[in-house]
Amino acid sequence: MSDDASTLAQWIAEAHDIVFFGGAGVSTESGIPDFRGAKGFYHQEREIPLERVLSIDFFSACPGAYYAWFAEETAREGVAPNAAHRFLADLERAGKLKAVVTQNIDGLHQAAGSKRVLELHGNWTRLECTGCGARSTIDDFDEARAGRVPHCPSCSAVVRPDIVFYGEALDPATLEGAVLAIARADMLIVGGTSLAVYPAAGLIDYYQGGRLVLMNATPTPYDGRADLIIREPIGRVFAQIQGHVRAGATVRPE
Repeated sequence: MSDDASTLAQWIAEAHDIVFFGGAGVSTESGIPDFRGAKGFYHQEREIPLERVLSIDFFSACPGAYYAWFAEETAREGVAPNAAHRFLADLERAGKLKAVVTQNIDGLHQAAGSKRVLELHGNWTRLECTGCGARSTIDDFDEARAGRVPHCPSCSAVVRPDIVFYGEALDPATLEGAVLAIARADMLIVGGTSLAVYPAAGLIDYYQGGRLVLMNATPTPYDGRADLIIREPIGRVFAQIQGHVRAGATVRPE
């Protein structure tokens, strides 16, 4: 185990109110590409750039482009929570992790067992009718998984994913919950995000604790503020320290 990993394990064992703030890099070890990395979505050659597909104006005009991409991504074999998702769920069960604040829309944190997940950009498994507002899940519409546009059985309007498209504002309640959780934390671990997308990246400014850990493969604009920087894959590091953290962890009464 590296010195940085040992330090991280010690800090986690000593902390009581940890918040994890993550991005697409958390799920790359699950087989889902990130967005801005060398092999990320935005570097893939596509007929329609993904940034355009994920804009609300384009979705409103051509929802089929989104559902074609969604079907392609959800058809990947072997996608499941990785060691990072599982480790964070364990920390929550131990009473140490108070919240996961995520920019991801894949739902893998919940699949791993995390309960307190604040999804800044929504979740692509939840759906909402653009007409009557009826809520449903992706399991209610086989056509969506097949890449076809689902329509509401009640009013026939297009059904959209419950995600924040480019051009839309973040949900105020989710954003407020993230701000409060980060402000109260005594340790903030930021992982798998370039911290280049606002307003999400600005959430770090609300952290008032003394141990800020950045876990990202490439430098971020906040590296100068970090107390510890780790460049190794997040899941690999968490898998290395899991036993050490368990040995030193104590459950804090609520």
